Amino acid sequence: MAHVSRLLGEAGATHRPPPPEPDTCCGRGCNGCVWEGFYAALVCWRDDAAALLGASTPPGHVHHLG
Repeated sequence: MAHVSRLLGEAGATHRPPPPEPDTCCGRGCNGCVWEGFYAALVCWRDDAAALLGASTPPGHVHHLG
């Protein structure tokens, strides 16, 4: 996230801050864990950042998050 934020700053692009990491995970591997929502929001944030930067592949692209 820091790398992408730095690229945005260098490009002079304005973008919302990345989603905050969850602090309510119980560590039991729940279905619908707060981390799942975090990673989904992070992908959206990264894709929006890539669009602002005009990149065809989002910076820091992760092929598999699971």
